[in-house]
Amino acid sequence: MFKKQKENVDFRSVFYVSKYQFIERSPLRDISPNFHTNVVYQHQTIEVSDGHELYIEQSGNPKGIPVIYMHGGPGAGLCENYQWPFNPKKYHVIGVEQRGCGRSIPFGDTNNNTTQLLLCDFEAVRQQLGIDKWVVFGGSWGSTLALLYTIKYPEFVISIVLRGVFLARKEDADWFLLPSGGAAQVYPEAYEKFSKHIIDSSSADAVCKQFISLFQNNDPNISLSALKSWFDWEGCISRLSAPNVMMSDFSADKQIKSLALLECHYLLNKCFIEENYILDNITKIIDVPCHIVHGRYDMVCKLEAAYCVHKALPQSTLKIVNNAGHSMSEVGIAKELINIMNEMFEIGDDF
Repeated sequence: MFKKQKENVDFRSVFYVSKYQFIERSPLRDISPNFHTNVVYQHQTIEVSDGHELYIEQSGNPKGIPVIYMHGGPGAGLCENYQWPFNPKKYHVIGVEQRGCGRSIPFGDTNNNTTQLLLCDFEAVRQQLGIDKWVVFGGSWGSTLALLYTIKYPEFVISIVLRGVFLARKEDADWFLLPSGGAAQVYPEAYEKFSKHIIDSSSADAVCKQFISLFQNNDPNISLSALKSWFDWEGCISRLSAPNVMMSDFSADKQIKSLALLECHYLLNKCFIEENYILDNITKIIDVPCHIVHGRYDMVCKLEAAYCVHKALPQSTLKIVNNAGHSMSEVGIAKELINIMNEMFEIGDDF
């Protein structure tokens, strides 16, 4: 059941502050006039299971090619101007804030918050909006969901576009969280700040359990400090060039909490899927067109994951951006995503 949105509170991060050389530089500054501006023409909430209500917004052309935008994190919510890869004359863009984050409620709730339920939520949105098929677009954690949704519901997918592929395997969590992982090996000073709160970093499970305990501490100073450390660790390693400020200093506390808490919750629970589930089931989507973009120096999601998906899907395309890390707003990644979406269909195509 759709409900009118009671308030339009923006809990999203501030991504660019002019007094600093760099925080999260918008690709729109570098690739205009090729970027697209989409205006949200409708926003509402939808009741799903277990007392959760999801915030949904629609932009672009209501009669255009439907695109479901699956955001990252888990817990990142819809970032500002996330629609820029999509020509508003061509695409009908649907943005959904996943359980527990952004303007979805209850905020920060990890109860009844699993991968399987998120997939069911996306399917509920498709049915409620009366969409027969859509393009599935996802980056980072959104790429995980895009692959899993397509594996479960291939008949409803026109094509998939992936950026910064995360396969939710043990090795992917280890890469991100362990001192022996690729991220810590390249950013040892940042990892030292991240891990100062914990004693045991012998496994991803151990790291997550300790952080969850800190996040739930009754002392708000302790909990917020730990939440910011997790948030800043990812913020530091997300770009080819690390920011010269702490991302948490320019982000709302709710944004910090939802990203850190939900990301940790999902990683602690192995993202609620069996080990190597995506690659073990990827033949189910071998006929679905797939386009992949991945930064050569992505420290959050290792390039090997994207390469494995590409090799398993012979008809897929893979663009490795040599001068980029993880962020969707890296200029090289932004250019490739815009090119893919511009070239995928001609306006007026029967999709």
